[in-house]
Amino acid sequence: MHGYDEPVYQISVVAKALNIHPQTLRQYEREGLITPSRTNGKIRLYSQKDIDKINLILRLTRDLGVNLAGVDIILQFKDQIDSYESEIEDLKYELAKLKNQGMVPAQKSLVTKKSVYEIILFGK
Repeated sequence: MHGYDEPVYQISVVAKALNIHPQTLRQYEREGLITPSRTNGKIRLYSQKDIDKINLILRLTRDLGVNLAGVDIILQFKDQIDSYESEIEDLKYELAKLKNQGMVPAQKSLVTKKSVYEIILFGK
């Protein structure tokens, strides 16, 4: 069994599995959408993570009609969101750890401001 990030699949295997032409994979690489690993002999090797990303690209282009420039922007936003989510999880963990110790330093405390709104309905 191979790891999710371990590059093990050659371009011909990936192309056949995804039912696309190998040239499509080369184009995605030229566009900077994917970056397969390479052996010393310059053979492209793809990981399962790469294949999942290619599947996302295919879904965006085929099913949703997004062009490759749009796909690039979407992937950048997705990476940014993933980074933010990871940072939020780290901060939640740190805050929980501090709360368990019975103290939360002022610089790490969470302060929320609550507002009260009144709704007045006028009848005829």
